[in-house]
Amino acid sequence: MAALSPEAVMIYAAGFGTRMKALTRNLPKPMIPVAGRPLIDHTLDLAHAVQPARIVVNTHYKAEILQEHLKSQGVLISNEQPEILDTGGGLRHALPLLGDGPVYTSNSDAIWAGPNPFEMLRAAWDPAQMDGLMLCVPLARAVGRKGGGDFSADAAGRISWGGDLVWGGVQILKTDGLQSINEAAFSTRLLWNPMIEEKRLYALEYPGHWCDVGHPEGITLAEQLLAHDDV
Repeated sequence: MAALSPEAVMIYAAGFGTRMKALTRNLPKPMIPVAGRPLIDHTLDLAHAVQPARIVVNTHYKAEILQEHLKSQGVLISNEQPEILDTGGGLRHALPLLGDGPVYTSNSDAIWAGPNPFEMLRAAWDPAQMDGLMLCVPLARAVGRKGGGDFSADAAGRISWGGDLVWGGVQILKTDGLQSINEAAFSTRLLWNPMIEEKRLYALEYPGHWCDVGHPEGITLAEQLLAHDDV
């Protein structure tokens, strides 16, 4: 029987980091230093805090550099070759390592200033009514965000497309629906959409600040945010 609470974490680290321009010419984006540490280590700290049974990191671009860094970090590697599989395809490819039951998934290009996002999701997760729970940040607290929001939520927290809530990149998902998707490489949007239609995808609002470190300017903004958070 599958566990009701998440026991595994999937961290996305396979992308090309094209928005980082020259910074990712010879380095995968998760290895870019932020406040003196590789970007992915900030996410790993948060993930380890919930003591998951397994943490899986997917790799593709400059995979050998990332794998060398991670080999002493207590994580499993899901290497996507020859083609990159996007978020949904990457998650399905990693399922043999992640196991059954709901999983946390996390991007590796954001910095959080405030409560641990994984701990917040764990406390709010209700598998009886939820197929997914996404941590979202109001646009006013989304540092470095370029463009508008992604979602809105009703009084119960059920998500709809469009609004001033920014998808922060950390969530809990049930993965059963992945098996019915025909594409090899696909976004988790294909998993979210049926959940939205069935009113089983929920938003949890983050009370702190979040910084997008997907572009070069985000590095300085993230370091400023972390310095302020340490005060």
